[in-house]
Amino acid sequence: MHTTAQENGTMTRVAELDETDREILAQLQENARTSNAEIARRIGLTASAIHHRIRKMEEAGVIRGYAARLDPVALDVKLASFIRVQTGEGAKASEITRALAALPEVQEVHRVVGEDCFFVKVRVRDPQALAELLDERVQTIPNVASTKTTIVLTTAKESLALPLG
Repeated sequence: MHTTAQENGTMTRVAELDETDREILAQLQENARTSNAEIARRIGLTASAIHHRIRKMEEAGVIRGYAARLDPVALDVKLASFIRVQTGEGAKASEITRALAALPEVQEVHRVVGEDCFFVKVRVRDPQALAELLDERVQTIPNVASTKTTIVLTTAKESLALPLG
């Protein structure tokens, strides 16, 4: 029923989902506050059947959780940036990953292969806050050798939705 895949250095099970499961996930990705009764009406099942399927997908780890999407402009953290981080000799990726992920301004941490070791997405108030984040917290992490930062001017699409096809 399940196959195995590796993500974030750990083995996870890949669930086999039917078309109904995928439709439920599509509805939840669009609006996680949609009631089971409303999803049931749209799909043509009972609310209890929807509840059961959602619970099963939660238990299998397909659904990791639910969150509100907040407006960064309204919260005065409108400056998005991507920081490319290079590490020094002997650096432990797991330690640097933990240190970067612990920073509240950090939205994403990706370990990558190539010239850089990590791509990090951050959101801050303004360029001064970005400079403080870089100088006082990112570049002081042990074994961070250098950083290169790209500031986002405009965003055409930003989504957590996954393709379900």
